Amino acid sequence: MSAAPFAAEHAAARRQGLSVGLATGVYGVSFGALGIAAGLDVWQTVALSLLLFTGGSQFALVGIIASGGSSVTAVATSTLLGIRNGLYGLQLARVLRLLGWRRAAAAHLTIDESTAVALAQEQPEVQRTGFWAAGLGVYAFWNLSTLVGALVGNAIGDPRVWGLDAAAAAAFVALIWPRLKDRTGQVTAALAAAIALISFAPMPAGVPVLLAAIAAIVIGLASAGPSSAHDIEQPEGDLL
Repeated sequence: MSAAPFAAEHAAARRQGLSVGLATGVYGVSFGALGIAAGLDVWQTVALSLLLFTGGSQFALVGIIASGGSSVTAVATSTLLGIRNGLYGLQLARVLRLLGWRRAAAAHLTIDESTAVALAQEQPEVQRTGFWAAGLGVYAFWNLSTLVGALVGNAIGDPRVWGLDAAAAAAFVALIWPRLKDRTGQVTAALAAAIALISFAPMPAGVPVLLAAIAAIVIGLASAGPSSAHDIEQPEGDLL
């Protein structure tokens, strides 16, 4: 492969990563407003995005707190939803080949978007470029927009009066929508939603979401079966 197309592939991966970062990052505005509505202050909300940095887990955590659920339920649900990032990491490790603090930094940036952009590339070197471009892009835009959303929510008082709590729910749906392209994802989402709705009335706040998350993980692991271990060993699915 000549130098010119190789450089072009790196540039294309960077553009793809940054565009994904911008498109995904703007949803942080809704998360920032939801954090304020849940009773967190601006810096607590911003800290969640800086340190937790996984959209689904963040929305679940703050949503359960806002609905009156216990902190234990909120943390448990958030943790369960974040398990998939560890599975991504098993694949990306062979592509990134990092040690020390760089490995820790890469682990923090291992999310759906950085994984998808990395694996969309063909060459390992370009995969690494795509991973860092998407990971850093999402991280920068997500945290910036979280700050904006938190400041706006703090300035207007109760964001629920303006309907920003509903906007946060819509943003969460927008985040998971691209993952519902195959039948497994659709069935998993439908069953999890059904469990949450059925258990909503009799269960304490936050528990329906926890039960739905557990069901989703069980279905995901069952549908993967023995082939998932094979996929992790193949370069086609190399992740961190």
